[in-house]
Amino acid sequence: MNRKYYWKQLQNYCTQLFEKAGLQKNDAQIVAESLILADLRGVDSHGVVRTDIYLRRLKAGMINLDSEMEIKENGPVALLDGNNRLGAIVGTKALDLAIERTKSSGISAVGVKHSNHFGTCAYFLQKAIQQDLIMIITSNASQTMPPIGGVRPFIGTNPFSVGVPTGKHPPFILDMATSVVSRGKIIVAAQKGEEIPDTWAVDKYGNPTTDATEALEGSVLPMGGAKGYGLSMFIDIISGVLTGAGFGKYVNNMYENWEETQNVGHFFIGIDIKKFMPIEEFKKRIDQYFDEIKAEPKASGVKEIYIPGEIEQKHVEERKQYGIELPIKVKEELRKWGEIYHLNINDYLLNPEEVFE
Repeated sequence: MNRKYYWKQLQNYCTQLFEKAGLQKNDAQIVAESLILADLRGVDSHGVVRTDIYLRRLKAGMINLDSEMEIKENGPVALLDGNNRLGAIVGTKALDLAIERTKSSGISAVGVKHSNHFGTCAYFLQKAIQQDLIMIITSNASQTMPPIGGVRPFIGTNPFSVGVPTGKHPPFILDMATSVVSRGKIIVAAQKGEEIPDTWAVDKYGNPTTDATEALEGSVLPMGGAKGYGLSMFIDIISGVLTGAGFGKYVNNMYENWEETQNVGHFFIGIDIKKFMPIEEFKKRIDQYFDEIKAEPKASGVKEIYIPGEIEQKHVEERKQYGIELPIKVKEELRKWGEIYHLNINDYLLNPEEVFE
């Protein structure tokens, strides 16, 4: 039986695990916070399910604990060498650079190389939105998607994301993989022993499959056919080719390659709204825009028209109140890491009055 946990206790426990693994406290908090935010938003594929692989790569010495990140600066443009730190830590540094340059120049572009899987783009978008900035973030990933007409994986499910601040409405947060679904959702389905729709992926022979395990041995499919394929390629170009990071087959799979670092690339583009109009005027206009969209006639059976990010915000409110559900396999992974680092998961999660059945 799956069980629900309060998010604060779960985040605290994961922070302690990462500290025990050798991260500085602030870095451990960043990584744990990024994972918990994904779970709160309902993006379980990028939540604490990733704790195990992060800790395994740290323990194996595949990720640097505290190496210095190097910055090459040129006005509003910067290139960050993450020096193989954990992706959430590298991404946070890149975001700080992008925010600083956006505020000083009105616009910024920050490229990143030598990073690792950095979770959801939404984690960074929310921080930029709090500074009243528009932020665009992309990242490449290891090979999981075939080119149109191909059979085997060549490009990643490279995410594209945009965050826009609002007034009375939840912020606009578009955070999407360029595949039909992220590979992480298939991983979660495999862990739960659930079937997947036959439109999500193909097996290693190129045949549609509903078996999540077969899908993981094959390829996920691009969204919108050639459109998703082209967008994923573009993201690989700006996040990988342009930054000096890996691209295509040179972005290494964190689950399979235990000889080489991932060398993931990211790209951050910031826009300062105040360079165009007062922020109050912008928020009034964006609220009007959302009001008018949500007032549009609804199709049969539709109760509400949602803005990108609005459903995820509802998940946050619900899960903060009622808890985060973890698959038994993930809970067991967390428990085993606790044993390794002399932490008792029950001390953090299972106070009798705080357990959801």
